Amino acid sequence: MTEPTVNRISEARIPTEYGEFILGYYGNSLDNKAHLTFHMGDISGKPDVLVRVHSECLTGDIFGSRRCDCGEQLDHSLRLIAERGSGLLIYLRQEGRGIGLLQKIHAYNLQDKGHDTVDANLLLGHAADERSYILATLILKSLDILSVRLITNNPDKISALESDGIKVSERVELVDFLNADNSDYLITKVKRMNHMLNVPDEATAAAEEAHESE
Repeated sequence: MTEPTVNRISEARIPTEYGEFILGYYGNSLDNKAHLTFHMGDISGKPDVLVRVHSECLTGDIFGSRRCDCGEQLDHSLRLIAERGSGLLIYLRQEGRGIGLLQKIHAYNLQDKGHDTVDANLLLGHAADERSYILATLILKSLDILSVRLITNNPDKISALESDGIKVSERVELVDFLNADNSDYLITKVKRMNHMLNVPDEATAAAEEAHESE
């Protein structure tokens, strides 16, 4: 099987509230989606680059949905990169942990009926998480970045990058962005997907008590 390839098609300067970034537009041979990079400073060929690999979440990133913590994670990552003065955000177009927006909406409706985020995906015939990070590793390699300080709470993301030849020299923790609407979602991330989140015990107890009373 031929290994997929990526190619940087274009880039542009993007001033933001956090500072000036460069937006990169990538084509690839694996899918027909445009994956993006957003970087600040001189990162090409550098070791231990501060990196966030972020999967698209239209509802959280654009509309500010409180059902997840994606929008807050995106903003926080850009802030960390700006504070350091250099770093890279890779924006992968794999909505809904890879199942797409329509299926994600169906999953939300199942969650509103009492299923957690993992079971909702399974009931729709999907895996709990269908994301791939191969394009992220190829983008990193194309920039001659072989070691990163990865902004993540997801151990699978660390394993995926390292198995494809990217050294994760440090995990940069994302604080939990807990609210009343996403507490079940974050607890499921911890209990069923092994995410390294510090969800307060009282939030877990409250969620379990609410389910018992349903």
